[in-house]
Amino acid sequence: MDRAFVYGMSVEGDNFTDRLKETKRLKLDFENGINVILISPRRMGKSSIVKKVKSEMNRPDIKVVFMDIYDCRSEYDFYNRFASVVIKETATKTEQILDNIKRFLVRLTPKIAFSPEPMSEISLSLGITPQNYQPEEILQLPEIIAQEQGVHLVVCIDEFQQIGEFSNSLSVQKRLRGVWQHQRNVSYCLFGSKKHLMTKQFQNRKMPFYQFGETMFLDKIPTADWIAYICSRFEKHGKHISEALAQKICETVDNNSSYVQQLAWNVFAETDKEATTEDFENGVQALMAQCSGLFEQQTQGLTSYQLNFIRAICDGVHTDFGSRAVLENYNLGTKSNISRIKTALRDRELIDITKEGVFLEDPIFRMWIKGR
Repeated sequence: MDRAFVYGMSVEGDNFTDRLKETKRLKLDFENGINVILISPRRMGKSSIVKKVKSEMNRPDIKVVFMDIYDCRSEYDFYNRFASVVIKETATKTEQILDNIKRFLVRLTPKIAFSPEPMSEISLSLGITPQNYQPEEILQLPEIIAQEQGVHLVVCIDEFQQIGEFSNSLSVQKRLRGVWQHQRNVSYCLFGSKKHLMTKQFQNRKMPFYQFGETMFLDKIPTADWIAYICSRFEKHGKHISEALAQKICETVDNNSSYVQQLAWNVFAETDKEATTEDFENGVQALMAQCSGLFEQQTQGLTSYQLNFIRAICDGVHTDFGSRAVLENYNLGTKSNISRIKTALRDRELIDITKEGVFLEDPIFRMWIKGR
């Protein structure tokens, strides 16, 4: 299906725009066995760029494996996901999957659910437990397969910050780093949607994954590139939008990749032949309605101090929250309360703390708060 705009999922083909520099660099890293850590705010296209590079890898001596560990809640949840994806994506047919399990995981009796869908849709349940396999054996699996197949494996792990949520997180991270850093035929691309957790895992000198590889920060796609993309998608699907309105779409959502696609689609849906200001306004209202439920959920349980802190940010306060004027104007309590407020809001992914100050991470959330 050729969609005009795509959001809420990773994008491919014509729906992927720009990122030429980042794509070239990431592909070069994959080809040269460099570990990569991708860090950026949410909805900036990390998964999309990794999948794009994966699809463009045409060297027979390199295989790229992609897994999402968002729903992994424990160490052995991760090992099961890790092993099953590596086994499936390094096989060329169903028979090879079964053969790989027999060869590399001899102490298992896996459950395999077949379907008429392509091989990637095969459901594989390995049942790895502490009783049948040690973690190091599972973590070494990509290296063993890569050596046997005479290839270099690139293992891409989405939502890697979930490792930091495990009850024994630090021990798990030490174990992963201890095994992976000695592998010569495997490299890793690690990324996730929680910027502050990813930053903590990879840029804190005290953490096991400090300096594990090259860190890439995904910046916002420039407005000029977005304008060209939005206008071309309208034209391809028989409609027209002016560059001025396309620019307004970008500015409204602060060039947030997913929101640009979502708002552009809303405006496209409102447009008959040529987009008007009214179509744009209706698109914005639709976007606010689409996000309202999530924002209601995110703000439930916030204290008055936390809500007041958010209000201060919306009013343009980004630094000096401990000053007497800000504390009194926004009723933030005592100066010592500020640190606790920041931590709580950051953990909820509502704010971004940078060298320049504290900002609301989500541009539509900012609009929603102002509207209330």
